[in-house]
Amino acid sequence: MTTTLTPKENYLRMLRGEIPEFMPAYCVPHTMPFGDELLTPQAAPNGPIVTGLGVTYVGNKENNYGAMPEPGNIIIDDITKWRDKLKIVDVSDRDWETYYRESTKHVDRNQYCLSVVGGDYFLTLVSLMGFEGALMALYEEPEEVIALLTEISKFYITVMKNQMYYLKPDIYGLMDDDAAYRAPFISLETYREIFKPFHKMHADIALESGCFINRHDCGKCEQFIEDWLDIGVRAWNPAQVSNDLVGIKKKYGDRLAIEGGWDSQGWSARAESGTIDKKELRDALVEYVDTFAPGGGFVFAAGVGMPGPNPDEKAKYWRDYIVDFYNDYARDWYKNHAH
Repeated sequence: MTTTLTPKENYLRMLRGEIPEFMPAYCVPHTMPFGDELLTPQAAPNGPIVTGLGVTYVGNKENNYGAMPEPGNIIIDDITKWRDKLKIVDVSDRDWETYYRESTKHVDRNQYCLSVVGGDYFLTLVSLMGFEGALMALYEEPEEVIALLTEISKFYITVMKNQMYYLKPDIYGLMDDDAAYRAPFISLETYREIFKPFHKMHADIALESGCFINRHDCGKCEQFIEDWLDIGVRAWNPAQVSNDLVGIKKKYGDRLAIEGGWDSQGWSARAESGTIDKKELRDALVEYVDTFAPGGGFVFAAGVGMPGPNPDEKAKYWRDYIVDFYNDYARDWYKNHAH
C-alpha cells in the first residue's frame, strides 16, 4: 500500500477528473472542514449556537448533536415584514485575519485540503420562518423571499470573500438541503427562479478563487444535477441511494464525483437490529465499489450507525469491518482493476 501522494493531493487528483493513486475515502481523512462561527453550524454538542442572523441552533444526543434551528423560535412569521424582523450582526470591526489564522492553525495544509461551507439559502429561509412558513412564503410571496435572500446574501458574500482572501481554501462546500429522502422540497422551477442565482454567486466566487465546489444535498435531489454542473459543481455528497445513482454515474461519469452512494440508513438499521451477515455485507461492499469506482470520480463512504467519533459497540464493530474491507479491497482498486 505504498503511495507517493498525500491524501490532499490524491483527492484533488480525483476532483480534477484524473484517476487517483488510491481510492479516496471518508475513513482516510483528506479534507479538514472549517465552520465559521457566523454561519449555519453543522453540530451543536456544547449547547446553543447563535448565528450572525440571530438564529439559535441546538443539538441533542438522539440526533448525534447535529445542529437544528431551535424548535418554536420563529424569527420571521410574516415574509412581508422581514425588514422589521431580520437583524444581521455588524461585522465592520471584525478581525477576520486573526480569527481565521487562529481557527485553522492546527490544519496541515500539505496533508489535507481545507474546506469552508456556505450558500444555504433554502435552509436559511427555513431557519428564520420554520418549515411550513418558508414553503408558504415561497408559494405566496416569492418576490419577498427573493428580497429577503438578497439582503442576506450581502452578509453571506462578505463572509465568503474574507474566507477566500484569508484562508484560501481548496474546497467550497455549497451546502443546502432542499430535498427529502424520496422527493425534493421545491420544484425545479422554484429552484431556478429563487435559489440558483444565489448559489451561482457563491460558485462564481469559489471558482475565481481556485476552489473545487462540493455540493452537499441530502435526499432525492437528482433533478438539480444539471443546474449544479451549470454553475461549476464538481462533487456531490452524500449522494443517497433514493437517487438513480447508477444512471447518474453512467450519464455524467467523472464530471460529477459521487461522494457517498452507500445505503447507510439501511445498513445502520440492520446493525442496530443485529441482522447483518458478514458475507452479505462484504458482497454489498464489493458491488458498491465495483459499481462506482470505474472511471474515477468516486469517494468510498460506506459506514453504519450515526456519524461521529463515538459510535455504539454494534456500529463500531461494523465500522472496523468496513475499514478493513477498504484497506484490503477498495484502497488499491485502481491498481488492481482496469479502469
